[in-house]
Amino acid sequence: MKTGYKVGDAMTIHPVTISKEITLKKCANIMKENHVGSLLVEEKGKVIGIITEQDMVRKAMAKLLDPAKTPVKKIMEKELLIINPKKDIYDALKLMRDHNVRHLPVLEKGKFVGFLTIKDILKIEPQLFELIVEKFELREETRKPVFGGTEEEGICEVCGNYSARLEDVDDSKVCPQCKDTL
Repeated sequence: MKTGYKVGDAMTIHPVTISKEITLKKCANIMKENHVGSLLVEEKGKVIGIITEQDMVRKAMAKLLDPAKTPVKKIMEKELLIINPKKDIYDALKLMRDHNVRHLPVLEKGKFVGFLTIKDILKIEPQLFELIVEKFELREETRKPVFGGTEEEGICEVCGNYSARLEDVDDSKVCPQCKDTL
């Protein structure tokens, strides 16, 4: 499924970058100041890694590393998944879903040109939410009204819109408008 939107249409052109030598504390402050959940690690004009909020929690805080003394290079992800700006955003979202990542550096001819996040994609194409949600781990699913409790409200499996009233049609939850068109 192609959307007609390219990665280059949705990416951030000037993402926040940091040095691999800064501490996790400084890194967290930069994330806070810039309202971002990830930072690209740059060295001599090249992107050499990425650090995310999840990295900080799972690789540093969970291991009781001292954020004031631990450099970013100790926990940053060095093996980067990348994408070309000419790719369709659907392809980017599939890549993110399949590798369980939420951020992709964008490279063209080996040169860093931008940064793409799931939020960037969903701002342009909110209908693609269903594609990424397949990988989400939903805790206590039976307690969630959309999935396990009352099944009268939720997301229509045909149009992808929220409906206060879903109906079962051929083992799918559908809104009244889509039921009429089936």
